[in-house]
Amino acid sequence: MDERAAQQGIGWRMGLWALLMGLALVIALSIILTFQFLPKKVRLEEGDVSPEDVLAPLGVTYVSELKTEEERDKAEAAVEDVYDPADAKIARQQVTRARLICNYIDSVRHDGYADPQRKKELIEAIPDLDFSPTAIDDILSLDDQSWEMVVNEVLYVLDQVMREEIRENQLIETRRKVPSLISLGLSEKQAEIASELVKSLIVPNSFYNAEKTEESRAKAREGVKPVRRTIAKGEAILREGDIVTPLHLEALEALGLRQRGIEWRDILGTILFVVMIVSALESYLLRFRPGFWANQRQILLLSFIIILSVLAAKLMVPGHTVLPYLLPLASMPMLLTALLGPHVAMMVAIVLSLAVGFLAGGSLELTAFTLVGGLVASLSLYRVEKLNAFLRAGAYVALANLGVVLAFRLQSGHYDMVGLLTLAAASVVNGGLSASLTLAGFFLLGNVFGITTSLQLMELARPNHPLFQQLLLKAPGTYHHSIIVSNMAEQAAEQIDADPLLARVGAYYHDIGKILRPYFFVENQMDKANAHEGLDPNTSAQIVIAHAKDGLELARKYRLPQRIRDIIAQHHGTTLATYFYHQACQSGDEEGVCEEGYRYPGPKPQTREAAIVMLADEVEAAVRANRPSSPEEIERLVRKIINDRLLRGELDECDLTLRDLDKIKSVFTNILQGIFHPRIKYPEEAGPDELSRLSI
Repeated sequence: MDERAAQQGIGWRMGLWALLMGLALVIALSIILTFQFLPKKVRLEEGDVSPEDVLAPLGVTYVSELKTEEERDKAEAAVEDVYDPADAKIARQQVTRARLICNYIDSVRHDGYADPQRKKELIEAIPDLDFSPTAIDDILSLDDQSWEMVVNEVLYVLDQVMREEIRENQLIETRRKVPSLISLGLSEKQAEIASELVKSLIVPNSFYNAEKTEESRAKAREGVKPVRRTIAKGEAILREGDIVTPLHLEALEALGLRQRGIEWRDILGTILFVVMIVSALESYLLRFRPGFWANQRQILLLSFIIILSVLAAKLMVPGHTVLPYLLPLASMPMLLTALLGPHVAMMVAIVLSLAVGFLAGGSLELTAFTLVGGLVASLSLYRVEKLNAFLRAGAYVALANLGVVLAFRLQSGHYDMVGLLTLAAASVVNGGLSASLTLAGFFLLGNVFGITTSLQLMELARPNHPLFQQLLLKAPGTYHHSIIVSNMAEQAAEQIDADPLLARVGAYYHDIGKILRPYFFVENQMDKANAHEGLDPNTSAQIVIAHAKDGLELARKYRLPQRIRDIIAQHHGTTLATYFYHQACQSGDEEGVCEEGYRYPGPKPQTREAAIVMLADEVEAAVRANRPSSPEEIERLVRKIINDRLLRGELDECDLTLRDLDKIKSVFTNILQGIFHPRIKYPEEAGPDELSRLSI
């Protein structure tokens, strides 16, 4: 029941911290995304009268959508209507019709049964022909030879005219030119008849093509490059009394000077968006990183970085063209990778990219730009053991940024070379800024929030550290023991995907408390003298147990990181000083011996690295004390100690699995077999040459 209650208490505390962090983030991010922070913003709409002069606070060059659209409209208007070429089929049809009409008129002329009035009526009945009464009389009065000349001229002129393009709006002009085309060899009467016949038979043969016209206009619009407008610092955007136009509003937007009115729908939508991304982040951490909530400093660091990032995005993204590509948001996932691990960092990269997309009005390009850069930053900075790791990660971020910009700009087709080169340069600079900010934040935030960094661990791993030097000089046996334990812990941590550097450094310093009274520990008793002789078991036990407390005091004095101090405090857990406890039981009243007086204060190991150091410490000491004579005995002893610590509950509060323990057992066994393997006893009379041939 106590264990279940403790677990419920831990779960309740985790849920409380998650709730508090969620509320803080929702409130902070909603305020940042909703309200304006820069002063001197104006609230103007199209048609308003400017109440004051508005000057540009800085120089800016931006793509003017209004100017670009204006140039596109001009280019479109300059494209003339597209007509199909002259249709020869229509020309042939009209020439054939002319021939039929002339034949019909000729038959009427020679109709012996019709009187002149009837002939006139028959000619007037021909559809689409517009003859004057005088022209019909002239047709009937011509002799056959003269009529034949008229027919030939009609067919010839009509053929020539219909070969040219004749549009509907050109029909009157074309008919007006017909008289000038008639042969001068005809009489005036013949020319008049031929002219009227040809005019009546001319029809349009070239028609408007709407599809090709729209296609030509679209090409003309696409051919217009984006128009860039440059505003100098101090240039007047609006003068007092000016009527606000869309061009003014666009300039104000580009300079970030326009403040829109806030509506309740905007606020509600923003809060809903923030709740969704914060809920997704916290759900991920609760499900996959439950240990994150045990450290309040980590929670504060994560909240601080998210709020700072969104605030920077708010200032640099809305209303700007190039600044969003210079915003080094990739530094935040990179920094979180170095301080909290890649899993948290990648989730934050997703959250920040969504926030940038929201601020950019749903821009997929900026969302992808921030997301890809953040993910690449996290993946390329998995472990920080050298400073050039930041430079390498920055180079990868620059390449990722450049790739996203080129992918979006080239496929769209709407870009100018100057603008593309500007964004490409901004993308590369972004990578350098991200690496620089990460390096600065790595040292600053690591110290402020008490987070142990890998570079700190690398410094502590050097043998010239003052505390490590004291261990070597004052407690050489403990120093040798710590070196062996560190090798065991490091290799075991690598096998179970824990932090090998933390395990190694923690093992270096886990017994530094023995520096104060080294002669009370058997590994430092070189002269075989036992300092515990003459002391009662309880006093001896308290001296031995105190080395964990003494180690913590030394760690604080030398400012060792918190994670190393945790390993020092937890490397014995709540185990019993068994030797002195049994000695006390044998020397007096066993029932009067209080077991708690011989037990380490703990706590039990809270992390896998602390548990590994505990097991390595216990196993190495046991093997050194028992001196097993075979690999099998070593393997049995290692298994016995690990199983004992498991059954006694010392490993209950860390997340080691049985599979992990099996891997740790195998690593410890292999290392100890290599150290404590049986050796050949050389015969005293063996010479140097013989000894050199003996395998040890």
